[in-house]
Amino acid sequence: MKKTIIYTRVSTQKESQSTSLKRQKEELLSYALENELKVIKTVEEKESGFNESRPGIIEVLNLIKKKKVGILLVQDSSRLGRGNAKMALIHQVEKMGAEIHTLADQGAIALNDLEKMILEILGVVENYQQELRNQNISRAMKKKIAEDKFNPAANLSNIDQGGRDRKEVPLEEIIRLRKLNLTFKDIAATLRGLGYDVSKSTVHRRYQEYKKNNEIIL
Repeated sequence: MKKTIIYTRVSTQKESQSTSLKRQKEELLSYALENELKVIKTVEEKESGFNESRPGIIEVLNLIKKKKVGILLVQDSSRLGRGNAKMALIHQVEKMGAEIHTLADQGAIALNDLEKMILEILGVVENYQQELRNQNISRAMKKKIAEDKFNPAANLSNIDQGGRDRKEVPLEEIIRLRKLNLTFKDIAATLRGLGYDVSKSTVHRRYQEYKKNNEIIL
């Protein structure tokens, strides 16, 4: 059974709207039961759909980000939000690898051609922004090296463990870039731009070794 979170929303605090919330919840729970979806949590909210920072929807996104649930179930797409807020939310959910199902669509959310185009544009823009960030980081590091303010050799973590030589990698930079929320793929690309012959798997392995040795969770 797929782990699911139910999200219900009305736009006002009027007491009469509570009936709508109750109805949404009952119908969605019934749908989940019929379709063998395991409901982990139900989030109810009385907020405008134009508000992108609704406490309830932020809670939903946090659970999806932590991989606690794989499906977000709503009555219809308008419950997610209105205008840009709705498209931004759909983009974030899909980016984190989860699905959005609606009662109205009886399954995965159905998007029109315009909405699909908007999501595609959002993805392209986000990738471009990430590439610009990587290039800026790479240029900044090269500048520090040129000014003798950064010595990659001082950051190497290469313990002789026998067998083939471990690749030289600037561990402190890997840690710093992870704290900036760069992916292991992006970190590897940045380091290759500085002349380090490293792969995503090498970066990931060294970072996991660091976490294990320091017994911390980052």
